[in-house]
Amino acid sequence: MKEKKVSESRAYTTYRVLPQDTNPAGNLHGGVLLKQLDLIAATCAMRHARKPVVTASIDRMNFLRPAYVGELINLHANVNMVGRTSMEIGVRVEAENLLTGELRHTNSAYLTFVAIGEDGKPSLVPQLVLETGVDHRRNKEAVERRAVRKQELVRERAPSTD
Repeated sequence: MKEKKVSESRAYTTYRVLPQDTNPAGNLHGGVLLKQLDLIAATCAMRHARKPVVTASIDRMNFLRPAYVGELINLHANVNMVGRTSMEIGVRVEAENLLTGELRHTNSAYLTFVAIGEDGKPSLVPQLVLETGVDHRRNKEAVERRAVRKQELVRERAPSTD
């Protein structure tokens, strides 16, 4: 299986925040944003694997600043790390005020996807070619997050002592 560069799988999309997307305070509702995150991250993962993928986990979602009605949400997705059948996708979200051009980093998230073969089972994915210093940093951090996720999974599967 041929390796793939990080740049070959990057994905980007925008989403305009409309009144139906907000909570009573006029801020973008977290669930609406999570749906958009999952869609762009899945697109990035499918570009890398060139296979169907399923969301295995959302590792972390940081709500740093709100996004408001009328703003444009810019979502940038990158493959940070690959395993045998899984991929960690990092998504950075920025809100853009369309009248002033101001950009604000509002959210970051890490999602894990598993590639699915024709038999419906996890399928191998291409290894990742890191191209830049940023790619190397993201990969190193993703490896550390993966180790933490594995430890947490072991604890979750352990018999309860309560």
